[in-house]
This record gives sequence, C-alpha cells and structure tokens, in this order.
Amino acid sequence: MPVSLPPALELSLDLLRCPTCRTRRLHPDRGALRCPVGHTFDIARHGYASLLTGTRATSGDDATMVQARGRFLSTGTYTPIRKVGARLAADAMSERATVVDVGCGTGYYLAGVLDQLPGARGLGLDTSVRALRSAARAHDRAAAVAWDIFRPFPLADGVADVVLDVFAPRNPAEFHRVLRPTGRLIVVRPTGRHLVELRGRLPAMVTIDPTKEQRLHQALDPFFEAAVTEQVEYPVTLTRLGALDLVAMTPSARHVSHADLNDDGFPPDQVTVSVLATAYRPR
Repeated sequence: MPVSLPPALELSLDLLRCPTCRTRRLHPDRGALRCPVGHTFDIARHGYASLLTGTRATSGDDATMVQARGRFLSTGTYTPIRKVGARLAADAMSERATVVDVGCGTGYYLAGVLDQLPGARGLGLDTSVRALRSAARAHDRAAAVAWDIFRPFPLADGVADVVLDVFAPRNPAEFHRVLRPTGRLIVVRPTGRHLVELRGRLPAMVTIDPTKEQRLHQALDPFFEAAVTEQVEYPVTLTRLGALDLVAMTPSARHVSHADLNDDGFPPDQVTVSVLATAYRPR
C-alpha cells in the first residue's frame, strides 16, 4: 500500500526541488515524490522523504546514538539552548516564517522554534534515517528530509526565513542561497568550556578545537555578518544515566572505552554547559 503524504511534508512541497534536475518541483505520486521528468524519491513509512541520490552519506547518528539523544534531551538539560535558538528566530521573524534546520537530528531544536512561531513551518535535513524517524514526528508543522548537507540542498533559492544550525556541520554557500535577503542564519556551537569536566575525566572524548570560532567566522564572513551573539552557560548535575547518554549521543561514543565509563570518578559531580548562539544577516 502506498504511503500517504504526511501533512507537514505537503506543507513544505513548494520549498523542495528535484536533487537531480535541481530546478524542477516535486509532486506526490503513489507514496513517492516525483519530478516532471520522472525522477522518483521514496517517502518512508516513518514520515520522512529521502532525496539522497548517487553515493549515500556514510555519516549520521545510528540507532543507539539517537535513542541516547532522545533520553537525554527529554530530561530538559539542554532546554536553555533550545530556548535561545527559538528566541533569536522569533526576535527576527514573523510568525509565518519558513524554518530550515540543517543537521536537524531528532528535530528537538526545530520544534522549539516552531513552538515560538505559531504560524511557521519547518523542514529538517539530516543524513541519519534513525534521527529522521524522530524528526518527522517532532512537531506537527515540521517535515523531515534525508539529505547530505555538504551537497547543494534540494531547495529553491530564497525560500527560508530562518536557517537553523545547532551543533551541526555548516555549508555557508548553501545557507546563503536558500535564505531570503531578510532572513537569519542561527548558529549554535560549543565554547571551549562546554562539558570541560566531562572531557577531563574522559580523555578519549572528541576535543573542541581552540581555533573553532576563528574558522567559523572565516567560513561565514563572505556570506554573512553577525547581528547578535549570546552566550549560554550554566552548571548541571548529571545522573549516571544522563552522563552515559550525553557521551553516547555524540561522536565521542566511538572513542570512549567501557573502562573509562566505569571509573570511580565518572561522572563528575557537576558539568558546565557552555554555548554561543549567533544570528547572522546575509550579505
């Protein structure tokens, strides 16, 4: 039986373009999306559309990482991060905005923005089909599409009021192309103090490059100028399960050993959450 078109995906069809043709619109046809030439893309029964073509993306969160992320985010530990992204979007946009979340994961941060903008619609892009299963259910106005964000986005020019990038890789040229001239790019990234106590106990955790901010500004500067930056920093007390999930939901999970996680000093009594959130204007 063909999969029915999810309402949120139908709401976002005008944004999408055939990734093969690059310019032709997609329309629903018997449980798939099809362009006028006949290129066809599946709609998964979990509610997301897969527009990936050719070589598949090899990265992306696996099932264990997605489950850990879902449990951790449900504790509310990262709620202040979610709120700052939503506030920066709401301060700059009308309620009827179009929000594209690049590297959306489970859709947690996109749903936060849509809650602040009652008339807005959202579209999340990610390579992880496991994460997209959650993203497609994260909000009734959020659609989800499988896509490798290092490739040209399957989106028309100038369709987004907000591009959201939270703890995700960046594609500045494509961010600029799909944003309206009046739009905003919102980038949330960790500072060097983020989870510093946890990284001190787990040397195998992925470190934060001290030149990260410099490289970010060099990459974005040809396309964007910073409008406002906010720092969000606060201490949290983690349960053992919460700490395990926090490690397991990141790429560090592939490097940390069971011995490290069973050490008497794990988890530390308190951990610092520290991020920067910047809203950028297109140049």
